[in-house]
Amino acid sequence: MSNKRHNRSTRAAGFTYVGLMIMLALIGVAAAATVQIGGVVQRRAAEEELLFVGLQFKQAVKSYFEKTPIGNAATAPRRLEDLVKDPRFPNTIRHLRQIYPDPLTGKTDWGLIRSTDGGILGVYSRSKDVPIRVDNFPDEFFHFKGKKTFRDWVFVYGVVCEDRGCTLPQQDDSVYYQPSGMSPR
Repeated sequence: MSNKRHNRSTRAAGFTYVGLMIMLALIGVAAAATVQIGGVVQRRAAEEELLFVGLQFKQAVKSYFEKTPIGNAATAPRRLEDLVKDPRFPNTIRHLRQIYPDPLTGKTDWGLIRSTDGGILGVYSRSKDVPIRVDNFPDEFFHFKGKKTFRDWVFVYGVVCEDRGCTLPQQDDSVYYQPSGMSPR
């Protein structure tokens, strides 16, 4: 009889061990999925932040043009810092509160879109990562639909943008701005 009890307790211990191993495997899978979902959530938040920051730059360039001192020709800023402190005025005029870092790279090393005379018309992220969001953009970002990298998300003022790209002003050959090097359709 003692031998039967010993066999039952050994089998019960074996089942408990297998059950414990299965539970640990499930916890591991759940933890890995949670980390992966957390990464996606963080990436989506960075994309939303990029849209916000890019719009701030676009609006700052617009403000720079619109607040040209009387008697001067409207020009684009030469440096991003000119948006933070406009050198055309003796007192401090700010079109942008700060040079925001790119939410994807963490750096203030933005790609710049320049006019034919060298002024800054806009910015783009230097990130070559693929965006999660590829559709359903707000109207001001309609031209981001289907873009392959964040470099293609162009935040620019005074430029005509279409689905295939953005046409730079004052160019007879209608060159399309394509930061990722893709040719227009």
